Amino acid sequence: MSLLSVRNLCKNYGALEVTRDVSLDVQPGELHAIIGPNGAGKTTLIGQLSGQIEPDSGTVSLEGQDITKRSMAERVHLGLARSFQITSILPRFTVLENVALAVQARSGSSFRFFAPVATEKPLNDAAMQALVEAGLADRAGVRASALSHGEHRRLELAIALATEPKVLLLDEPLAGTGGEEADAFIERLRALKGRFAIVLIEHDMEAVFALADRISVLVYGEIIASGTPDVIRNDPKVRAAYLGDEEAA
Repeated sequence: MSLLSVRNLCKNYGALEVTRDVSLDVQPGELHAIIGPNGAGKTTLIGQLSGQIEPDSGTVSLEGQDITKRSMAERVHLGLARSFQITSILPRFTVLENVALAVQARSGSSFRFFAPVATEKPLNDAAMQALVEAGLADRAGVRASALSHGEHRRLELAIALATEPKVLLLDEPLAGTGGEEADAFIERLRALKGRFAIVLIEHDMEAVFALADRISVLVYGEIIASGTPDVIRNDPKVRAAYLGDEEAA
């Protein structure tokens, strides 16, 4: 049984078909990338997976359970987390405090007071472990407002990891990064592969083909191909619709 299963997902905005009968499966421990040109409907699709956007028809299932009508918060508690939109980063709080709040939310604790987050060892230990996995342990005591763009992305990743996801949805995590920051993030993802499933939307084709176990190609709201990186790289339809343009650019 697939960990995450999408069947016949459709989303229209007026006469515009943004998601057109999309079906895909994500296996446990798999890094499944979704690529496609701008305007293909990738962000709308991941919005439907996360619960941010309600589909017009079709289903989303997690571990065989239909979660199509579940809220974003409910999906996070079930193990489906979307990085960069799970929570807002609090710029005046430290990196560790931001992640500790996510640990607190996962455990269902109250937000009546912030003090327990700063003083409870179990919260901080779990938060520090997420920071280690995101490569930010040495920045734990720094205010979030002082982070670079790449570090900000890794903090968002740490917050997502603190929810202990079964499936992690990443929407263009490398956007706005480059050089060493992009390389560091790619290495983080490589280290996390296999621990849980990852659905990755990314325009950096070098990163996609280096990381993905499988790739689905979305064009005009429809998946035109799905397979291993080698299969996708050599698919004539994909090259004509997308990869040819990328290589030409």
